[in-house]
Order: sequence, then C-alpha cells, then structure tokens
Amino acid sequence: MSLVKLLLVGALAAAMAAGQSSQHLAESGHCREALPLLKADLAKAANADLQKRLGVDGVRCGMTLNNMDAALDFLRGLNRRFPGDAEVLFLEVHVFSDLSIRVSQQLMLSAPSSYQVHELNAEALETQGKWSEAEAEYREVLKKDPQLPGIHYRIARLLLSRPPAATTKADASRELEEELKIDPNNAGAEYVLGELSRQDRKDQAAIDHFGRATKLDAGFVDAFIGLGTTLLAGDRAADAIQPLETAVKLDPNSPAAHFNLATAYSRTGRKEEAAREFNLQNLATERLQQTKQQVRRGIAGAPPQ
Repeated sequence: MSLVKLLLVGALAAAMAAGQSSQHLAESGHCREALPLLKADLAKAANADLQKRLGVDGVRCGMTLNNMDAALDFLRGLNRRFPGDAEVLFLEVHVFSDLSIRVSQQLMLSAPSSYQVHELNAEALETQGKWSEAEAEYREVLKKDPQLPGIHYRIARLLLSRPPAATTKADASRELEEELKIDPNNAGAEYVLGELSRQDRKDQAAIDHFGRATKLDAGFVDAFIGLGTTLLAGDRAADAIQPLETAVKLDPNSPAAHFNLATAYSRTGRKEEAAREFNLQNLATERLQQTKQQVRRGIAGAPPQ
C-alpha cells in the first residue's frame, strides 16, 4: 500500500474513532467528506430509521455540493424504501423546486434572448394569474418561432382562464385551430374545441372534436366523457355506451363517468347495469367527498379520522 493510501486510511480511521460518522459529518456541514461515506453506510444499514436519516443526509449533501446526480440517487433510494412517506415526499417537493430554480437561473444566464426564457417567464406569470403579461410573453415566443408546438394552445388556455369577454370563445377557438395546424396530434386542443362546441350546442362539431381527441390519446378520460355526454344529449344513448364504458375503465373513481354510463344504460333498457352504475357513482362521490374532507382537515392541522 502506498504512503498516500496509508495516510488516507489512517485519517479516515482517526475520524471514525473520534466519532466522525458519515451522519455526523453530513449534519455538521462536512458534506464533501460525508457523501461517499453516506453511500457506503446506507448500503450496509439494516435499521429503517437509520436508512432514512442517511438517505435524507445524502440528498441534502448532494444539493449543498450542487451534485444533482448524487442527490437524485439518494432521493430515488428513499422513494423505493419509504413509498408514500410524508417526510420523504416533503423533501422531494423541495428538491425538485430547488432544482427547477437552479436550472431556470442557468437557462437565463446561458441563453437570455432565447424563446425558452420567454416561455419560462410566461409559465411563471400564468401561475400568478397574470394573464395579460403571460400572453405577451407567449406572443414573444411565437415571434421567435412561429411553428413552435403548444404555444397557441397555451394562449387559448389563458384566454379561457381570465374573466370572459364577448369574444373570448371565438378568440380561444382561433388559437386552438392555429395550434392544430402546427400540431395536428394535440389531443388537448381537440378536447377544448369539443367543449366549446358543446357549450354552444353545436353537438356534431363537439362529437367530432371529442372523437378525434380520444383517437389521439387513448387514455384521455375527459374526452371519452365529453364524447359520451354529447351523444347522450343528442338522444344517441346506444352510441354513448362505448366511450362511457371506456371512461369508467380508465377512471373507476369518476362519478361523472358512472352517472352518464348509468343514464345511457337506463335509456337503452339495461336496467340492472344502470342500477349498478348509479350505485358505483354514489360510492365514487362519497370517496371523493371523503378525500376532500381529509385534505381540508390535513390543511387545518386536524388529525385524520
């Protein structure tokens, strides 16, 4: 063994003998020294509490050292060992929030005049409810790249989010049509056009848009519900059954899917199946209400019932 290796081994042994465990090093700010030791200790740890503490320390040290790979490796390990754990989920929220801020800053410094910076600004303004400012930023994106997919769709979403004006629906529809010229596979644009058509009682147009949305995205529950509901409204209950059955399979907890399917069964004389779906709709509604109550109680700090 070389002299350098002997000195390193001796220093590590001395540190450990002095009580400088990986956990102690990490929690006393010595992350550079702690990080490789945390990985080794975690691999050997059998106690669940110790596994969690070492994993959390590893995530925090990785973030402190700006070592994203290490931080994410420790975080993935925590998710595997402790799925659904509140402390781990809370940590994960902060890690990804911090990563988002860091990468955003890097983007702004590296490419301040890029369309991506305008898009990032637009998204931030959108979350703040600053609809006009967000739209202006999205328009800047289109000036730089008029054929960029998704931007007209986002503008349409903004128009429909802010207080309605006389031309809101027409303006949003125009943006969605522009989006489909750029990206004919945008299921979201087809769905929103279907919903706008349904609201205006243009049933056939709504059916066409909803139908295309379901073909573009076979897992789009709301599109199947929209299609089935519009067919029901047009006295086409038999035709409504298939999309509504698909919606129920995709989302068994959707009260709307069960209710509309029950209605379709009832109108086509399938009484037993209708009764079953009405019962499932009631159960789904109760579960949804219970979930909302639990969330409200959790926010208020009340213990779960």
